[in-house]
Amino acid sequence: MSPNGASDSKSNSERPVKIIIVGAGFAGLSCAIESRLKGHDVILLDKFPKLKVLGDIISFGPNAGRIFERWGLHDKMWPLCTHLKTFHLNTWKGDLITAQPLNEKEFGSYSYNGHRGELHQILFDHAVELGVDLRLSANVTEYWEDDHAAGVVSNGERLSADVVVGADGVRSKARAMVLGYFDQPEPSGYAIYRAWFTAKGSGIDEDPLSDYLVKDGDAFYGWIGKDVHMLSSSSKGGKDVSWVITHKDTADIEESWSFPGKMEDVLKIVEDWDPRCAAILSKAPSCVDWKLVYRDPLPTWISKKARIAVIGDAAHPFLPTSIQGASQALEDGVTIAVNLKLSGPEEAPLSIQAFEKIRYQRVRRAQRTGETNRDKWHQADDKKAVEDPKSVALNREEWLLGHDAEKHAWEAYPDTAKDIKEHGYHLPELPEGDVAAERVAKAREEYLAKAM
Repeated sequence: MSPNGASDSKSNSERPVKIIIVGAGFAGLSCAIESRLKGHDVILLDKFPKLKVLGDIISFGPNAGRIFERWGLHDKMWPLCTHLKTFHLNTWKGDLITAQPLNEKEFGSYSYNGHRGELHQILFDHAVELGVDLRLSANVTEYWEDDHAAGVVSNGERLSADVVVGADGVRSKARAMVLGYFDQPEPSGYAIYRAWFTAKGSGIDEDPLSDYLVKDGDAFYGWIGKDVHMLSSSSKGGKDVSWVITHKDTADIEESWSFPGKMEDVLKIVEDWDPRCAAILSKAPSCVDWKLVYRDPLPTWISKKARIAVIGDAAHPFLPTSIQGASQALEDGVTIAVNLKLSGPEEAPLSIQAFEKIRYQRVRRAQRTGETNRDKWHQADDKKAVEDPKSVALNREEWLLGHDAEKHAWEAYPDTAKDIKEHGYHLPELPEGDVAAERVAKAREEYLAKAM
C-alpha cells in the first residue's frame, strides 16, 4: 500500500510497465529493485562481464537508509558498516575542534557507511532475487524512441520498452546519445587520495599515533587546513581502515577518474601537520589518486519524447564532500518507479517529465552542499574554529537527510502530472540564487535551439 492509499498490487493499466535500465551501479540497481517491487517488468543491462567487489568507502545518509530498510536489507548491510559514535575534528596542527556526537539513527533511519563493493554486492543479489532480468556483458550502442516506445540496441539486439533509464555513470553514453549533449567537464581544482585496507598486519594497531582508530571499535577522525582536509575511519569493529585526503590539484583531465597514487606525494601534503596524519596514511599498502571535475547542472535529464531519462551520476555527478551522491542516486531510482506505477504504460512519458520536475531542484540543492562543506573546512580559521565548533561541524539537516523519496513521489506526482497536462512541460528552474543559473540558462537556450 502506498502512503496515499493506492495499492501496489495493480498499476493504472492491465499490463506492467516495461523498463530497460542501462548500468548496474547504485542508481540502476535502485531503479531496478524499486521497479520490481512496484510490479514493473525490468531488464537491467551492464557492460561488465561479472560483478567485482571493488572500491573503498561509500556513504549513504538516512534518506537512503530508509530505502534500504524498507527493502529489508538492514540485517545484511549493518554488520558490514562503520558504527560511529563520535566525529573527532581537529585543526591541521592537531588541536581538537569538536568531538561531535553521531547518532545511530537520525530522522528515523540509519546511515550506512561501508565498503562500496560489499554494499553493492548486497543490492546486486537482491535485484536478482526479486526477478530482475539482469544481463551482463551488454554493450549498448544505440538508444531510440518514438511516440509509442523506447529502447536500446545491446550486443546487436534491438530491445523495446515503455521507457529507458540511463544509469551509466559519469562517462555516460546515454547522456551523450540521448540528449545530444556533450557537457565538457572542468577541473574542480581538487583531487582525492583514498585508501581502504585491513588493519591486521598493517601496523596501525601497534603505533600509538594511530592505534586509537582500531583498538576500541570503530572511530572517525578528521583534520582540516588551508585547501586540504583529511578524514579517516575504521569499520567492522576496527578490522578495516579507510582514509581520504582532499587537496588542491590543477591537473587538466578529461573526466573524473582514478589512478594509482604515490605514497610519497600523499605524505608530502601532511609533512608539517599533526604527526597522527602521516602515521595513519603511511599504514596503507597502496592508494588511489582520484581527480575531481566539476559539471554545471544539465539543461535537462530527459529525452525529447520523454521516454528516456538519465539518473544518478549520468545526470548529476556530486563532489564527495556532499556525502550525498549515492543517496541521491537511490532517490532517483525510487522516484521513477513510483511515478511509473501511478502513470501506467499509457502515460509513461508523463511520469518521466514528472520525475525531472520532482527531483531537479532538490538534487541541485544537495549538490551545492559539496561545495559549501569543502569550502567551510578549507577556508576555516584555526582559532575561530576552536572557539566556534559549530561553524565547521558536519551539517545534518532535516530537509536533506529526513527525506522519504517514495512517500514524496506518491504525494507529489498527482499535482505535478496535472500541472504538466494543463500547462505543458517546461524545464525546471534552478534553486533561487544558484551560482550556475546564468550558465545553465545559456546552455538551455542552445539545447532547445538544437531540439527544435
